Amino acid sequence: MRGRSPTWRETRRYPVAVRSTSGSRSLRPEVLGRGPERSGQIDYRLARRHTLAEFRRGRLSRLDVCDAHPELLRAARNIGERTSRECPICDEADVVLVSFAFGPGLPASGRCVDSTAELAKLAKRRNDLACYVVEVCTECSWNHLARTYVIGNSRTPA
Repeated sequence: MRGRSPTWRETRRYPVAVRSTSGSRSLRPEVLGRGPERSGQIDYRLARRHTLAEFRRGRLSRLDVCDAHPELLRAARNIGERTSRECPICDEADVVLVSFAFGPGLPASGRCVDSTAELAKLAKRRNDLACYVVEVCTECSWNHLARTYVIGNSRTPA
């Protein structure tokens, strides 16, 4: 080990895998009739909690945590799923969930998913797609990856 740099896997902070998450009622793999055991969901609540704790301790500035890309903010304003959870940074607005799908046949920048029907249509594709759900505050630009999961038909359920 001495003399070599660590690999990506050795330096990455791993999220906690869970069977079910609370929060959004739509744009989740369960609405497709496949349970979490098929979807391979990863929930990033612990990483979110750590980031917020570091911000509150003063180790991260507001500029470090409120850095949403303008396109992410635009998607949040126009097609994001509204929630009743207040922003953990500014406490002025509720966070919005924005879902993206990435995979073969989709643009390199991904596709913003705005409805359950669109998610079901994407799930019928032959190839698997990676879906990401990001929580965003449109007031202060807070953003954090909430969860990821896989949809598609290339694998058979266990």
